[in-house]
Amino acid sequence: MTAKDTYRHKGLRKALVNVVSSKGITDKEVINAMLKVPRHLFFDNAFVEFAYQDKAFPIGSGQTISQPFTVAFQTQLLNLSKGEKVLEIGTGSGYQTAILLEMGVKVFSIERQRKLFNNAKLILASMNYRPKLFFGDGFKGLPTFGPFDKIIVTAGAPDIPKDLIEQLKPGGIMVIPVDRDSGQIMYKLIKSKENDEYLVEEHGNFQFVPMLKNKAAD
Repeated sequence: MTAKDTYRHKGLRKALVNVVSSKGITDKEVINAMLKVPRHLFFDNAFVEFAYQDKAFPIGSGQTISQPFTVAFQTQLLNLSKGEKVLEIGTGSGYQTAILLEMGVKVFSIERQRKLFNNAKLILASMNYRPKLFFGDGFKGLPTFGPFDKIIVTAGAPDIPKDLIEQLKPGGIMVIPVDRDSGQIMYKLIKSKENDEYLVEEHGNFQFVPMLKNKAAD
């Protein structure tokens, strides 16, 4: 892991944010968070040159660090407010976790791959981020710590898990990519304040690694 965040890295980050903004990211808090988080610190030294390209990149265990635009897009859809409690399904590299923390929310993140869980824990701690990280099955969420104001899922789900809907506060929002044909549709689920009903909006096609059910892997 690269320990430094140089002026060059900051310049590359600014250029990346300009690219992401040109694709439709308008939330200033999201943009500011992306300017602050050193994405290259989530990459192995050998691949740092790829950190500020607007592309997904393999991080091992069959997973990827999401494309920066996708991270920004999902974060923008959450309509975050400082102090909210957010559940993240799929810690992965920890980059999305860091973006959420820079938005001023309390993050509870769950990862099913032991190696990724351990790596993210070390990287985030080294950057002085303090999320609550859990190793386990994302489909089940974290009922003990719910309900949550917002839920973000960072892997392609075969459907919208009922357990996650139940852990969402009335009026809360879930952003989740759901499998359709060769990719996923990005859904924004808005839970009713009055009852257990919810509205689902579609926000375009994306490509994610699959969310695996009933499984946590060592």
